[in-house]
Amino acid sequence: MKNFDLSLYLVTDSTYPNQSENDFLKTIDQACRGGVTLVQLREKEKCGLDYFNIAQKVKQITDSYNIPLIIDDRVDVAMAVNAAGVHVGISDIPVFVARKLLGDNKIVGATAKTVEQALKAKKEGADYLGVGAIFPTTTKVVTIHTEVTTLNDIAAKSNLPIVAIGGLNESNSHVLFGSKANGIAVVSAIMKSENPFETSKILKQMVVENFR
Repeated sequence: MKNFDLSLYLVTDSTYPNQSENDFLKTIDQACRGGVTLVQLREKEKCGLDYFNIAQKVKQITDSYNIPLIIDDRVDVAMAVNAAGVHVGISDIPVFVARKLLGDNKIVGATAKTVEQALKAKKEGADYLGVGAIFPTTTKVVTIHTEVTTLNDIAAKSNLPIVAIGGLNESNSHVLFGSKANGIAVVSAIMKSENPFETSKILKQMVVENFR
């Protein structure tokens, strides 16, 4: 039975300078304790073995809080650690392949920047859509700006749950108030925070009070 809440979706980043693995894991733990509802482990630069090893450690944390763990891109890693699901980007493995490999009971999320991409992802079996970038990001992932009006159009025409992503934090997420987004996905706002627990609490409260 798939059960997930997009309210506060943490996308991890382990590439910050001077960040130890212990620091990385501690940040995720504090974020989960503070109110994160979904965690996506994103490791663009790790080999399969290193990705698998860190995924096991992150899953121990998310399991302890009963929070679903989503693996970015790598269906094999998701299967190996029995993650809740996978998120695939536009240039990653197709949604229908991820669905075929994972089965109907796992979560498959997809990136969509246009209505056409959204409808294709829905047809292929996506459970939710990540839409953005709403603002410029500081991550190494290449992004294209997405207007909130485009997000609303995607939500209306796909009828899938939407998580907004891209440079979002507690000072600018108000642009999504009244939109059709179900929640926000954040990277730097939490991963770079000096107090991930408090930051997560603030972001979660903001979403609960102002999102549909």
